Amino acid sequence: MAERTQVLVVGAGLGGLSASMFLAQAGVDVLTVERHTGTSVHSRASGQNWRTMELFHWAGIDDDVLHASPRASQGLRITVATSLAGQVFHRLVEDGSEFDVSATTTMPHGMAGQDVVEPILLAAAEKAGARVRFRTELIELEQDDDGVTATLRHRDSGEETVVRADYVVAADGGRSGIRQLLGIPTEGLDGLSHCLGVVFDADLGDRVKAGVTDLFYLQNPEFTAGLSNTDVAGRYVFAPDYHPERGESPDDFGHDRLVAMIRTATDLPELDPKIVWTGSWEIAARIAERFRAGRVFLAGDAAKVTPPSGGQGGNTAVGDGADIAWKLASVLRGDAGDALLDTYEAERKPIARMIVDMSLHNLKQRMHPDLDVSGLTKAEDPLAAVLGFRYRSTAVLSEEPDDGARVEDVHATTGRPGFRAPGMTSTVDLLGHSWVLLCAGDASRWASAASGIGLACHAIEGEEFATKYGLAPRGASLVRPDGIVAWRSKKPVDDPAAELKRVLDAVLSRQPVCRGLS
Repeated sequence: MAERTQVLVVGAGLGGLSASMFLAQAGVDVLTVERHTGTSVHSRASGQNWRTMELFHWAGIDDDVLHASPRASQGLRITVATSLAGQVFHRLVEDGSEFDVSATTTMPHGMAGQDVVEPILLAAAEKAGARVRFRTELIELEQDDDGVTATLRHRDSGEETVVRADYVVAADGGRSGIRQLLGIPTEGLDGLSHCLGVVFDADLGDRVKAGVTDLFYLQNPEFTAGLSNTDVAGRYVFAPDYHPERGESPDDFGHDRLVAMIRTATDLPELDPKIVWTGSWEIAARIAERFRAGRVFLAGDAAKVTPPSGGQGGNTAVGDGADIAWKLASVLRGDAGDALLDTYEAERKPIARMIVDMSLHNLKQRMHPDLDVSGLTKAEDPLAAVLGFRYRSTAVLSEEPDDGARVEDVHATTGRPGFRAPGMTSTVDLLGHSWVLLCAGDASRWASAASGIGLACHAIEGEEFATKYGLAPRGASLVRPDGIVAWRSKKPVDDPAAELKRVLDAVLSRQPVCRGLS
């Protein structure tokens, strides 16, 4: 007899564990399986942008993530140079103070590595009731009108288990086996470069700035590489290119050669680094043609592979997990129709395109100046891409006319539907858990209407709120569980109850049945 679960998540990386955590916290029965022995053992995908920290705050793990990375509180420096003490081509970021986001969020920026964030996500998911099994892989998947049947195999014992789920979230990496089983192609660029990953311990003295996240992109005649400190004092990550087209492979880079390269990169010819870990990977830029196939949804690297230049791959994986989680939870509770699930691709795929293209522009500037970026969409301002992004889907009732912009200025937020609800001290803890109606000033009529359908309603006094949310007195803004404005009425309406019913039926893709909202 098949084991039963509401959602099967395949993959326990940043995307899969985020989906598992948010689903479990929403009361969904979720089983997560991962083919590896445990969570990530290296710090690739370091850094949590303000949007990710916002999501983590609502999940109750933001403090854990911040405390896991002492570097986060002291700032960020990004340098393009020949070597650590060599010619500096660009100082892209001096200390992080350039990033003033106070107009749109109260969240800090995190810098924890994937190796410390994944255990935090895992603990939060399991605390909320998620089941997580390592050394377990999916080998077969079939779906029908009522659900998905998956065959799982334990990689040590060989024991096979059949699981029946309502839905599957495929977060099984850039070479996603599920994506291949579903026959979903990807488009983009493979083999942009091939990198070694080298974790080493050494005393670099003042070559690397103490107490901050210090990231170098190195361009010199011998190699192109990245080098950064980590959350462990005296431990660094070195990521040089290698060239298969020249006949090179990771096996060509033995201990002595790596030590010589690290000495060149650091300008310390007598350095004796201790090599802790090595690996290799391909830098690519790929996006899946579809993010949904029936009852299966692609998330994280399974949906898109992002170059590391910009540090947004892990952040978008968390965003994918959060987005699909609240939508699946809504459908499984009966609050929403199936068409709400179509908005996952409608909203997240344009974000993937924007972030992938922005990362390619960064790759050209920081590591590969000969890279052709002529066919890409423009590189948006990074703050706008992270905090001023826009969703367009049936889960948003956009205002007309639509100016066509993908982002908005984070220093002059508008509160328009499709954008993040501006984060303020007075609102940050009201958002991110369920649907909520925020009202400018007197909320009595809106509150009466909202109470009839189980919708939380809050009156926010003051000009700052009204200005940031674009509301006149007694206007209202309806915010989704992911902190996105779904709709607003700038002014009071004659029949708030009828208006809220109309709006919720539309954005939740449901038949006109009044239900309580969670």
